[in-house]
Amino acid sequence: MLIIGMKRQMIYKLFKKNEWETLKEATETSGAPIDIKDGYIHFSTEKQLKETAKKYFTGVEDLFLAAIDETKLGKDLFWEPARNNDLFPHLYRKLKLSEIVWCKRLFLKNNLHIFPDNLS
Repeated sequence: MLIIGMKRQMIYKLFKKNEWETLKEATETSGAPIDIKDGYIHFSTEKQLKETAKKYFTGVEDLFLAAIDETKLGKDLFWEPARNNDLFPHLYRKLKLSEIVWCKRLFLKNNLHIFPDNLS
């Protein structure tokens, strides 16, 4: 669900290598263990992405960044308050491989991930 006045945008999902490989093979995913536990797939906006990576994935090698056009996810995407009361996109169904616009491997420098300059 899109909140009125919110700009349509790309949203992002970080995958560990095994999660990305499993998604490519199965063509859909319920997400990482935390997604399954919470009952929805966690995403981040471009603005939220680096903090999410730092908080949950510092030092994790073979991390993959997937970009998803949030307008393609339909009525099962909700924007809900989370960290710092910021609105985060949450998907209440499986994510399909076909909904991913692109996916890139992220590399580490000083245990932090290097992100592409232009994410959209």
